[in-house]
Amino acid sequence: MNKEGAIRREAIQWLKFRSDDGATPLDRDEILDFHFEGEPFRLQPTQTGIWKPRGFEAALSIVTVFRGPKQKRPYEDTIGNDNLIRYAWRGDDPNHHDNRALRSAMENQVPIIWFIGVGMGPATFQVVCPVYLIAEEPKFRRFVIAPVDDEAFLPRETGKETEIQETVKRYLSRETRVRLHQPVFRATVLRAYETHCAVCNLGHRVLLDAAHVVPDADELGIASVVNGMALCKIHHAAFDSSILGVSPDHRIHIRRDLLEEIDGPMLQHGLKELHGSKLMKLPAKRSERPRSDLLEIAYKKFLEAEPA
Repeated sequence: MNKEGAIRREAIQWLKFRSDDGATPLDRDEILDFHFEGEPFRLQPTQTGIWKPRGFEAALSIVTVFRGPKQKRPYEDTIGNDNLIRYAWRGDDPNHHDNRALRSAMENQVPIIWFIGVGMGPATFQVVCPVYLIAEEPKFRRFVIAPVDDEAFLPRETGKETEIQETVKRYLSRETRVRLHQPVFRATVLRAYETHCAVCNLGHRVLLDAAHVVPDADELGIASVVNGMALCKIHHAAFDSSILGVSPDHRIHIRRDLLEEIDGPMLQHGLKELHGSKLMKLPAKRSERPRSDLLEIAYKKFLEAEPA
């Protein structure tokens, strides 16, 4: 393996270890801690979205900058009909050196690192690696990204669909959801809630989930911080099963039959005593709080689950 390949492999392994395989986002200073053969080695660019270190033949990493709700990024990632992510060229010139660096990564099927911004102050990134560029769409000036492990089968476009290709596309779509969408959503939501449960204010990351207000499988569900709440595992399960509801005014409601039930201290203190109280934790930025119309949809579902 040449030096470029060795750096690429070691960087990916190091990032997976430091981020607990993508479970914990890293800030820029933490990412700068990477060393190769005892010397510091930069893993992400400072000014552009595509990073090809000096002497490399292909890009090492790409960056998607953080933007809050309703803010636009300089280059907006899009999702195709196959549910795979598209990453835009830099500019319009296919021969721009950054675009050539990405094309080289695609043609040589080398893994790259994707840093996805999930917060500012400090700049914090969800690390998704390895990812592969599996196709280019020159007409739309973009590449197709698949977040898959090295041993995964990577298809080449043949111009003719086969049953195997369709199976692979479904696999890649599922991998994109599990390895990219879900971790980025979790990191964004937990950052907004400062790693505390909205209902009980529990502050231990390992016990927290990023709950969708409206399920993302639902047509109305959106993978955005405004469709999320940080909830501990007990309150997440209670919310998803309509034992606990949150009205648009951020009040907690417990299903009536549970209020009448006599059980142990968890039911009493963890659920029943919260009935009618306000959420204990909300994002400091109002733009990152749950959208009222989405809370209304979820609260209606909760009311419909009330026993007659």
